[in-house]
Amino acid sequence: MNLKMVTKENLFSNLAREKKPWQAGYLAMYSSQWQGVATDPDLMTVPIDDHLVHRGDGVFDVMRCVDGHIYQMEAHLNRLEKSAKAISLNPPPEYGQVREIIKAVILKGGEKNCLIRVVLSRGPGGFSTNPFECPSSQMYINVIRHHRPPEAYYLEGVSLVTSHIPIKKSFFATIKSCNYLPNVLMKMEAINAGGQYAVCLDEDGYLAEGSIENVSVLSNDGILKFPGFEKTLAGTTAKRVFDLAKTLVQEKKIRNVCFDKIPLEEAYLASEIFLMGTSINIIPVARLDGKPIGQGQPGPIYGHLSLLLDKDMRENQDLLTPVA
Repeated sequence: MNLKMVTKENLFSNLAREKKPWQAGYLAMYSSQWQGVATDPDLMTVPIDDHLVHRGDGVFDVMRCVDGHIYQMEAHLNRLEKSAKAISLNPPPEYGQVREIIKAVILKGGEKNCLIRVVLSRGPGGFSTNPFECPSSQMYINVIRHHRPPEAYYLEGVSLVTSHIPIKKSFFATIKSCNYLPNVLMKMEAINAGGQYAVCLDEDGYLAEGSIENVSVLSNDGILKFPGFEKTLAGTTAKRVFDLAKTLVQEKKIRNVCFDKIPLEEAYLASEIFLMGTSINIIPVARLDGKPIGQGQPGPIYGHLSLLLDKDMRENQDLLTPVA
């Protein structure tokens, strides 16, 4: 077989031949290797020998910019740093300026509402599993357009299925690493089952987490329950919703909010179920494994929490970092 040689001279002409509609929302990318920012999606690349690519050896976090203000930036960076420490990954020197770099990349992207993905990788240096072959770690920051889920998800609720994909062991579940194969398979399972989202169970059969979402359940007696973070990723949105829910306790709209073990059978009988995450805010669950939750439509507590979170994201100056 006579394969065409790709060179520095013809690489981009070859790339330009293929239309890539999925790149329409790629606004800007910073790479510590480049020491700069690119706004051309064809330049937003990571070396194939970066351990991030061939071993999933890296950690990341995702935050939201809302109307030109980054929401909970410090909480996201704290989690990123804890994840890096857990896998003994020392960030590159550029990480010392990560806050200013994030703001600069958002400005280069040109949109006030976006998602920011900050990735710390072991860096390029070979194709083995030996992390010490990498001379230095790297930092990649992508700013992408925020695509809100379909409005019907919020107005009608979504279909949630329990996943057969084994839950990650607690050590890995509590680290936001770049190895997301189980999460990908969970999402695939949900779509193949005719649903939109999936939730996995822990080894004892209790509700754990979605592919990239946290879950909470409102019991029939008015207690809002969250799975503990011992076996799931501590979601920044979920933790904020937990705190905001205390307002509903004070207003006697719910009896209490707590972390607890949630059997699947209890979830089936719940008044309401929610999914939470940086990119989705709060989404109500209308059906779980084909069974209607409550009245089979978004309930009042979902409405109250959504309003509280939306206001928090736009008005809580303690949690908002202006970009410019």
